[in-house]
Amino acid sequence: MRHDPLYKKITVDEFLAIDFGTDRKFELVDGVIRLMTGGTPAHSRVATNILVFLAGKLRGTGCRAYNSDMGVRVNDTDLRYPDVSIFCGNPATREREEQRVFDDPKVIFEVLSGSTAKIDQGSKLAEYRDLASIDTIVFADPENELTRVVQRLGPTTWRDDMFAQPHDVALPSLNLTIPHAEIFARD
Repeated sequence: MRHDPLYKKITVDEFLAIDFGTDRKFELVDGVIRLMTGGTPAHSRVATNILVFLAGKLRGTGCRAYNSDMGVRVNDTDLRYPDVSIFCGNPATREREEQRVFDDPKVIFEVLSGSTAKIDQGSKLAEYRDLASIDTIVFADPENELTRVVQRLGPTTWRDDMFAQPHDVALPSLNLTIPHAEIFARD
């Protein structure tokens, strides 16, 4: 659709007003609707491991972890659905619970796959870094059981650690660490 001169780019609000009438999932990228691919069992396992670990640890903190059903408004023409995202500031209020997207994630996790790794660590990483609320972006590679952690050090300064061996993931803004074994657990 991107190259079709008749295709009019849309906003996130226009996108959210569309009833797709299907169980397929879509993202909005630069005003263009994109079909998202389904995940593998390994992808789902790792995303679920992260979500389950965080759910218990964050209870009562004013922060909450969400799965890929919760959208992140990156800007007026981009809406992403990270595998796991954490939002703080009492995200469970009735008003917040009625929202379909948030624009203030604290931490984002993307589980990599062969078909998404380049986009996740390229354009999505750049988009996420533009969000002032973001503190940490974690990429988990289920195939190699390794992580890459990008953490904000200052307003425009980032630390980017790609670990070549098993490594626990520290989330300093949440005062919490996710053990490597929890992320990649197989049982």
